[in-house]
Amino acid sequence: MGSEGARSLLERADRLSLQTGNLLNWGCLRKKCPATPGEEVRDCIQKTLTEWSSKIGQDLNQETVEVLECTVAQAIEKINPEERDELKVSAKLFIVGSHSSSISDAVDLACSALGVAQLDSVIIAPPPLEDGTSLSLEYLQPYWQELENLVQNKKIVAIGTSDLDKTLLEQLYLWAQVKPSSNQVNLASCCVMPPDLTAFAKEFDIQLLTHNDPKELLCEASFQEVLQESIQNVKANEWIPLWLLRYSVIVKSRGIIKSKGYIMQAKRNAS
Repeated sequence: MGSEGARSLLERADRLSLQTGNLLNWGCLRKKCPATPGEEVRDCIQKTLTEWSSKIGQDLNQETVEVLECTVAQAIEKINPEERDELKVSAKLFIVGSHSSSISDAVDLACSALGVAQLDSVIIAPPPLEDGTSLSLEYLQPYWQELENLVQNKKIVAIGTSDLDKTLLEQLYLWAQVKPSSNQVNLASCCVMPPDLTAFAKEFDIQLLTHNDPKELLCEASFQEVLQESIQNVKANEWIPLWLLRYSVIVKSRGIIKSKGYIMQAKRNAS
């Protein structure tokens, strides 16, 4: 049945939740080194969709499915509760559609996928801006408030930001109830940390980290293209990605990555 069954399920679903599982369990990705984070995301989503669709049989329930779970079962790896204290679970969340409510959905799914009660840290990438709009505190506030709620509800321990300059980081720090613990800086845009940002971060104990993620790690067109390539004749243009979360599980004592993966959700806009 394969692709035909997957297409049938997608035509009846409202949302798609995709989990890659632990990428370190994927032999083919170990040998292949994607040139960019964007290529890695595309590869992972495509492989997950292809593998998932190949395992769908003919005994399909004809009812509409609200949320379609798309996973590769053998790659899913939950954390052993006995090892939890030895591990740090970090995530970076990319909001694709501008909905702050996506944050709690993403954190809940990540906790469920990994079998943990909370994430140790979540960094949020600034959500997409309309053309001609500059990133501002007012724009960030609803997203940050959603993160603060999750800290207060003990779903996240620490929260951080990405690509904020000194002025915006200071504005956020002074306004926020839960202060940012870190700020990622893209080394493609600056090879040396700006001195004013470094001084401010040091004074207020904010960790400065580096990253090489593009502004849009997964855009709408890219996701639709991967969906079309993976499942033939699917109405890919009806599907819009809402958010993408990249997680890593690190062994604290040794600093090695035990697990890494992506979780994403998309919705169908049927006309």
